[in-house]
Amino acid sequence: MNKYEVALVVTPVLNDEERAAYVEQVKDYIARRGGTITNVDEWGKRRLAYEIAHQTEGYYYFMQVDAEPAMAVDLEKDLRIMENLLRYLIFRADE
Repeated sequence: MNKYEVALVVTPVLNDEERAAYVEQVKDYIARRGGTITNVDEWGKRRLAYEIAHQTEGYYYFMQVDAEPAMAVDLEKDLRIMENLLRYLIFRADE
């Protein structure tokens, strides 16, 4: 098992309930791929460095995940097609 960090920037047009359901959907994707979420940090609404899809702000989430390497590849395929996700990044964390 490797340690990964998943960073998400969610569009601010969603209300709190929709955004929470959206993040739960990502957590479900990770769990279905055999990953274990060890920590979730919600940074809240932040200003973006540059405009993305006509948005200047986004909600930031950082998840720490223990999973096999194949999970990262499969999760990226799922995240790539999700609407209301401005940006994502999956990277292997140092030990």
